[in-house]
Amino acid sequence: MKKNIDLIKGCQQGAIKAQEQLYKLYSNSLFALCLKYAPNYQEAQDVLHDSFMTIFDKIDQYKYNGSFEGWIKRITINTALQRYKNKGLFSLTITDDWAEEEVEFETNSIDLKFLLTSIQELPNQYRLVFNLYVLDGYSHKEIAEMLDIAVGTSKSNLNRAKKILRNKIAGHNSSDNTQIV
Repeated sequence: MKKNIDLIKGCQQGAIKAQEQLYKLYSNSLFALCLKYAPNYQEAQDVLHDSFMTIFDKIDQYKYNGSFEGWIKRITINTALQRYKNKGLFSLTITDDWAEEEVEFETNSIDLKFLLTSIQELPNQYRLVFNLYVLDGYSHKEIAEMLDIAVGTSKSNLNRAKKILRNKIAGHNSSDNTQIV
C-alpha cells in the first residue's frame, strides 16, 4: 500500500516514471473494463487512452479516502459512458413500460468464451445497462442517473439483454446437443 501511495504522489507531482508505473500496474485490468463497454477492440483502446489521460489530469483530486483502484475504475466507466453519449452510439430505448421477469441461466453448461462473446454482441444500449447492473453492481437508480434515463428504461434494457442472452444460450446449447458424431 505504501508503494501505491508513493506512486500516486509521484503522479500528482507529474513524474513521468510514476505515470509509466501506474499505467503498467493498472492498464490490463482497466482495459478489460473498457472491453465490456466498447463495441470493439479499437474503441476499447481509445477509451483506455482517454481514461488514463483523465486519471493523470485529475489525480490531484484523489484524496486517499477509499480505494484508488475503485476511483480509477469509476473514471474509466464514466469516460466510456461519456464517449458513447457524445457519439450517440448508445441510443437507449426510452420506456417506462417494463415487466420484471427473472431470466435465469444454467451457468454450469455455458462456455465462458461463448458467454463473453454473446455479451459483447448485445446491442449497445442493452450491453451498457447489462454491464453496469450485472457485472459492475450499479443499481437501476444509479444507472438512470449516469445515463440520464428513467429507472424503468434501465430495467427494460436489462430485461431485454437477458432475453437475448437466454435465446443465444438456448440456441448454443441445442446446437451442442445435435453435433454430428
